[in-house]
Amino acid sequence: MPQTFTYVFDTPVYKGTSSFSTGIFINGKFQDGSEGGYIDVINPTNGKVITKVSEGTAKDVDVAVEAAQKAFDTVWGLNCPGFERGKLLYKLSELMTAHADEFAALEALDNGKTFGWARKADIEAAIGSIRYYAGWADKIQGNTIETTKDKIAYTTHEPLGVVGQIIPWNFPLMMISWKLGPALAAGNTVILKPSEFTPLTALLMAQLTVEAGFPPGVVNIINGYGTTVGHALSHHMHVEKVAFTGSTLIGRKVLEAASKTNLKDVSLELGGKSPNIIFDDCDIEQAVNWTVHGIFWNHGQACCAGSRIFVHEKIYDEFLHRFTEKTKSLKIGDPFAADSYQGPQVSQQQYDRIMSYIDSGKEAGATVHLGGSRWGNEGYFIEPTIFTETKPDMRIVQEEIFGPVGVVIKFHDDDDVIRQANDTVYGLASAIFTKNIDRALKTSQRLRAGTTWINCANQLHAQIPFGGFKQSGIGRELGEYALQHYTAVKAVHINLGHEI
Repeated sequence: MPQTFTYVFDTPVYKGTSSFSTGIFINGKFQDGSEGGYIDVINPTNGKVITKVSEGTAKDVDVAVEAAQKAFDTVWGLNCPGFERGKLLYKLSELMTAHADEFAALEALDNGKTFGWARKADIEAAIGSIRYYAGWADKIQGNTIETTKDKIAYTTHEPLGVVGQIIPWNFPLMMISWKLGPALAAGNTVILKPSEFTPLTALLMAQLTVEAGFPPGVVNIINGYGTTVGHALSHHMHVEKVAFTGSTLIGRKVLEAASKTNLKDVSLELGGKSPNIIFDDCDIEQAVNWTVHGIFWNHGQACCAGSRIFVHEKIYDEFLHRFTEKTKSLKIGDPFAADSYQGPQVSQQQYDRIMSYIDSGKEAGATVHLGGSRWGNEGYFIEPTIFTETKPDMRIVQEEIFGPVGVVIKFHDDDDVIRQANDTVYGLASAIFTKNIDRALKTSQRLRAGTTWINCANQLHAQIPFGGFKQSGIGRELGEYALQHYTAVKAVHINLGHEI
């Protein structure tokens, strides 16, 4: 039998107990993995084991696919009307609200993000996403199409069937909600693989789907590694779609697997190296505050992080001074401390990766203007780091670091900065700071990015689509656009007596 995780939180910001099973969740029940393995869940503030969760395998994916297909054929899909699916999703959002502080504490515990940011950003966004798609569930409609007087033709948007979803560790609960919301609203059944680094909120979410009343088999959650569970979902002949959020490298493998098996539908939300453009006519204080948020929010572990900061030469010195002072004021420390802004990176692996990029920047001749070192004596903390005097071909300028590391680059004019901003294989997000709305809109048109923020950064809403150009992915999360990736369009022709 799977173990039960019970943790008593006694912190300055949250006091409470969290308790749920650490098994894999298939057909409405928690169970051990087929091979009896376990995965250690690590506290990134000190490197110590929090608990163990059951490890799923390809065999467990087979069992989950069978359960999901049965649910789709009998109690879900076209057998459950949209308004009923909407009721269940809304009930789930209400249960999430009741457990909001607990969710935030779990995110702080196994991810390392601060409780305060998790509570007001991640958890609220996750609840909002589920609630948003609850409203969509009975509004997924086709069209009547005129042809001739002898025919009626219409379209329906039908669920795909069993879908696999693979999410990253940087925003665990938010990514679960981005994935489950549109898939369930459209009538699909789901097998979701959380990151092995941050599985705790996924398991609590599984428990809440039972309490909300979702039929067994509609939602299945399998802890495991990408090389096993992720590989099995991507290659499975009876999984009709895979939605993946993560690195571009792994996204390529998911797409390749789909092409070699059943040509399953694939949507990919991948990496970024987003430009943040500070024009000389901006409100500098506003630009500084949002730029700090743009790169250091969530410890830099955001695919849309504004990691390339382009500053007009006329205000470069003033901006850099203010940006430096603001960055110095950020409090690093215990995720459960009320005044902490930045906690640890998620894992030793991620810590080592970020530090290797910092070392590469130093070796390539860039100037470490601020930070660049470990913070503290234990855990995976890294100082907020600012590089200057970089060159376009440096790794720290071209590659996604996924940590609290930004490069500040001087530019001369609009054409110059747009050329530099678009000089990347990515195209996920961008930000522009200027008081001139014409300049802002014209620049936005010329940037090859799926999102442009004007005088703000890292703003995400359930109603607004999110996704990238170029190697930042395929398709869109959120909004009505996400539903397109979870339905198939069927055309129906009705003959009104026309003879051949």
